[in-house]
Parts: sequence; C-alpha cells; structure tokens
Amino acid sequence: MQAPSEALFLAQIVLLLLVGRLIGEAMQRIGQPAIIGQLIAGILLGPSVFGAIWPEAQRAVFPANPQQQIMIDAVSQLGILMLLLLTGMETDLRLVKKARRAAISTSVAGIIIPFGCGFALGELLPAAMLPKADQRIITSLFLGTALSIASVKIVAMVVREMGFMRRNVGITLIAAAIIDDTLGWIIVAIITGLAVHGQMDALGLGQSVLGTTIFLAVSFTLGRRLVFSIIRWTNDSFVSEMAVVTAILIIMGAMALTTDLIGINPVLGAFVAGILVGESPILTRHIDEQLRGLVTALFMPIFFSLAGLHANLTILGDSTLFLLTGGLILIASLGKFSGAFLGGALGGLSARESLALGCGMNARGSTEVIVASIGLSIGALSQDLFTMVVTMAVVTTTAMPPTLRWAFSRLPLGHDERIRLEREAFEATGFVTNIERLLIAVDDSANGKLARHLAGMLAGSRGIPMTVLHLGRHEVVQGIETKSERAEAVANGANETGAMSETGARRARARWLDVARHVESIAPEAAVTKEARRGYDFLMIGVERTEAAHGGFHEQIARIAAGFEGPLAIAVARGSHLQKPPERDLNILVPVRGNKASRRGAEVALALARAGTSAVTALYVMGTVGLGAAQRRLKRATLSRRHEETILKDIVELADRYDTPIHTALRLDIAPENAILRQARLGRYDLVVMGVGRPAGETLYFGEIAAAVLENSQHSILFVSS
Repeated sequence: MQAPSEALFLAQIVLLLLVGRLIGEAMQRIGQPAIIGQLIAGILLGPSVFGAIWPEAQRAVFPANPQQQIMIDAVSQLGILMLLLLTGMETDLRLVKKARRAAISTSVAGIIIPFGCGFALGELLPAAMLPKADQRIITSLFLGTALSIASVKIVAMVVREMGFMRRNVGITLIAAAIIDDTLGWIIVAIITGLAVHGQMDALGLGQSVLGTTIFLAVSFTLGRRLVFSIIRWTNDSFVSEMAVVTAILIIMGAMALTTDLIGINPVLGAFVAGILVGESPILTRHIDEQLRGLVTALFMPIFFSLAGLHANLTILGDSTLFLLTGGLILIASLGKFSGAFLGGALGGLSARESLALGCGMNARGSTEVIVASIGLSIGALSQDLFTMVVTMAVVTTTAMPPTLRWAFSRLPLGHDERIRLEREAFEATGFVTNIERLLIAVDDSANGKLARHLAGMLAGSRGIPMTVLHLGRHEVVQGIETKSERAEAVANGANETGAMSETGARRARARWLDVARHVESIAPEAAVTKEARRGYDFLMIGVERTEAAHGGFHEQIARIAAGFEGPLAIAVARGSHLQKPPERDLNILVPVRGNKASRRGAEVALALARAGTSAVTALYVMGTVGLGAAQRRLKRATLSRRHEETILKDIVELADRYDTPIHTALRLDIAPENAILRQARLGRYDLVVMGVGRPAGETLYFGEIAAAVLENSQHSILFVSS
C-alpha cells in the first residue's frame, strides 16, 4: 500500500479551496448560497465529472488509499465541528422567544411530517440499497432526519439578503429554523447513539435521551456561566493575539469530547458550545469576525467540497436510482412545505405568511450535508443514499431563494410591524442601545458613589456587563463585593416598573457586574489606561478631585479621560448627594441644543429615567443676549417657530422610543448657562445631564457653558462626552 503523502494532502487542500471558492463566488453573484458552489466544486472534482473525463488523473489527485483519505477526512471532521460552532454562534434564542408560538408549531409540524415521510421511504427501500440490511430502522431514522431539518444558516442568509431579517415572518422563519436545527442535532445525537448499539433497544434509547437531557441542562445553567467566565478572563488576562479565539476552540473541543464520552455525537457539543459563546457579553465583533473568517475561509470550502467529492452522480444514470432521487426530492419538498404551512396556520399566521414559511423552511443546505456525512461515516447510509441526500440538499437549497422572494413579495407591511421596525432601526443607530460593556473608574467619594449608582442604572436597564475599577487603597477582590451591592444590581436589572424588557432583566440579573477591581499599586490614570485596553464602549468617572483651583476640571480627571478613546461621562455630586447616597428616582434636567452631543446626553438621561421612576425635563435655550431689539424679534420669529419646534419634537420622539415620559421647557433672552442654573434651581432637580463635545488635546474643556455649570451648579451633574 502506498504511504500517505503530505505533498498530495496539501495539493488536495489547495485544489478544494481554489475550486470551492471560485464556484462559490460565482453562485453568490447569481443569488445562490456559496455552499452550493462548494458542493458543486466537489462534484466537479469527483468521479461525477473529473473522474468521468480523466479517471487516471482524478484517482491520482484523490486516491482510494485509506491512509491518504484519513488525512483529508480529519480536516473534514474538524470542519463539521467548526461549522456547528459557527451555526450555534449565529443562533439567537431571543428570536425563538419573540415568535415562540408560530415558530414552535412551524418547526414541530415541519419536522414530524417530512420525518414520517423519510422514515416510511427508508422502510420501503430495496434491501440492496441499505448499508446493513439488519439495521434498516437506523437508516430509516437517518433518512427521516435528513428530510426534516431546515438549514438555519441558509435561511438566515437569504432572509438577511432580502432585508426581511426584522419582519414578523422573517423572525418567525429564522426562529423556526433555529428550533429545527436544535431539535435536529438532538435527534442526530440520539440516533447516532442507537447506531452505536447496532439496534433499537430501550436501554440504548434511554441512555441517549438521558445523556442528552443531562448535557443540555448542565450546559444552559452551570455551563453558560463557566463559558462567560472563561471568555471574560481570557479577554482580560492575555496579551497575545487571538487568545479569545483559542479559548472558544478549547471550549468547543471540551464540550464535543463531553458529548462523545457520554455516548452522544460530538456535533451536539459543538453546536451548544456555539450557542453559549454567541451569548457571551464579552464576544466583540472583532473576535466574532476572526473566528468566522477562519471557518468560512478554510473549513467550509473543504468540508462542502469534500462532501460533493464523495457524491457520485453517475449513479443517477441508473433509471431506478434517478427515479428514487426524484421521489426523495419531491417527498422532502412536499413534506417540509406542508408541515411548515400547517404549523404556521396552527400558530395563528395568515395564509400568505404560512406560504412564506413553507417556502423558506424547504432549504436543507449545510445541515443535511452534515447529517448525511455523519450517516455515511457511521455506516447508517450507503454511498448511493448519501449521493441522493446531497442531491436533494442542492436542489431544495437552490430552489428556496426564488420561491421565498416570490412569497415575501406578497406580504404587506402592517401598522404594528412598521412601528416595531422603526423602533429597531432607532436602536441600531442609538448611543445607549449600542453600549456593550461599561468601565467605571471611581473612588469612595460622593462623586464616586454617584458615578457608580448612575452606571448601575444604565447597566441594569439594558443588561450591560460592567467593570468597576476602584481607585483607592483596598485589597483586590473579584465579583460583587457586598450583599447591598448585589441587591442594588438585581434591583437595577429587574426594574419593578416594567420599563425594561424581560430579556434585559434576565441578562441584567445574570451578569450586571462583570468584575470589581481595587487599584493601589499604580496611578489611577495608568490603571484606567491599562484596563481600557481590554475593550469597553463607555467610561464613567467619579473621583473626589473633580474641579481645579482656578476653575475647570482637575488635571487628574483630564489624565484619566486621556487614557480612554471612547465616549465617557463624568459625575459630579452636589446638593443632597454630598450627604447621602442617590436614590433610584431622580428628577433629571437635560439641556438640548439640536446637536449630536446634546442628543447623546438626552439619550443617557432617558435611559436613566427608564431604569427607575425618574422624571426628565428637556430644556431648550434660545439665546438672544447681546442682540438688538430688532435682531431679537427677527430671531424669535424665525427660530422659535422652526428650530425650537424641531429640536423639542426630536427629543419628544426620542423619549417615545425609550417609552419614557418627558417634559419640555423653553427659555428666551437669557444666557444658556444662566438658564440651566435657574431652571435647575426652580425645578428642584437632582441631576443635570449635559451632552458635551470632547475636545482634542490633553486639556479637558467642554466649553464655556459646561464650565459655568460646573462652577456654579448646586445640583449634581453628569457630563456625557462624545
């Protein structure tokens, strides 16, 4: 037997990558998924085309030598796990909750009907087509599984490309595909366990079901916290490149090995690992792109091209096999369409919406190819059946985009759906809604207590993980320090007024405080600079020395701010907040001027109000001081009708987006700083939130108005800088 060749292995890799990428690119340009091109690339390189045209060359590049095949198959098997990891990371369980009734009924009905059809087909197949005649039931179960599961990756990609990602039917479609995938990999794990036992027996079935149940229960409780902690610790402790990606791959490998040890297929472990990793609050877009690039650039082209390579379409020259393949495609399509349509109707959807679900759920794509590959590797599917399933996956996936586009074009946009889409579009471009991680630099002063309290309200309102950096002399501690702080965290997260979404409350209770650190060995500004490198979107500062003797901000504040490149806020405690901790219910005044800086301040004020039962007043000042009488009359006549109405209307609409009531006030013929100070005094406000522009250079100066308010205000201030 010829010894395996490393050079031949590399040549196979290069050829599969090159042809898979080129044909995948061509398919994407005509509106088809790239994996279809990669499957076709494998078919072209396999016995179906290359082998038929030049069999000697094809066998030389892809020899039947088992030792040579093991090398490329090992990459393919690792690719399966990587693909399942990526699929899990793209699985948003919140979508399932949002559209759970229709999604569950669509998925369940869409699995039961085609599964029954596939199982019946397996029971009726000639014995000659079975890999093992005495294990027909295992083959039937694999066929049923292959016919019943939709590919969430393909569904999500097509729906995203069509701009229906946030439409009601689009959400339901993706949620149903998520349930399909999740149930599918559980079914695959159980069936694989049965195949290992070699027969359908109660003991084997019980072991598979019990092992799967225990694994899922542990993963989504203790496992979730452990995965979060590992990713956070790696991100915060390592300085080497792509350390978090390595940690994610180790997590995937460990969970895949765990499922293998308990007799369940490793793909379930990789898929669940992907779900947990995708929910991690520290998983930044940069890290996600790094891992996604590794999978899509290397493992996807190799795996799908290799799957196509194993599919020998020359068997379809046999009229019997050709008719069986056509019947398989017809049964798969009709079974999935009718099941999804029925499930949508049972879920309360209209006929047009159910029609779109039936068209969308018919894409098999990567899922069936992986299932078929597993079935082939464990001997549950013969080579002929594997080719038939791959052909079915290619045909149904290719037909799905045009049929779904046709179905979506018939769906009108309802009033409630339009309002929701507008709100989500706002959240995508908002400031507070896009904060993923908070850094709080505080000491034990009143300013520090105010900053920590306000940051806790922001974090709790949206479930944002935050790190508290104590700039004082204390021993280093991890986690939430006291029972009172823990109670404050949960209170801020749960929000008894119901202002926060249920998902936000759950996230807030789970991970409101990421970590707390005390710093004494290095200067505060150095500590903030060092911590900021770990990746934060917003910095809240609260230290005792805020003002300089000659006015303006103290140089320590400036040095701390200089170490953070993103937006920041500076808390200054005044009035009652100097004597006692701030309450959750605040009376907030926010000056608005119609620019991005003041709008950002208004967003923060509204987010704080939403976290408690606070009241917010937006103050617009039209300064005419220094102008002559005629100029003042002209400015009032023009701006007071247009500019002032536009600005206050924008703030009121912003408050509506936050589902928070707001009052408005207008002041004329007065300097802006005097108007702010006077309004704060007359209205008995607890907190003035000012959106300010961040200056360039080392000096921290927010302008004359902010400087005057800082020097003269008797009420607490929060400066929010871009």
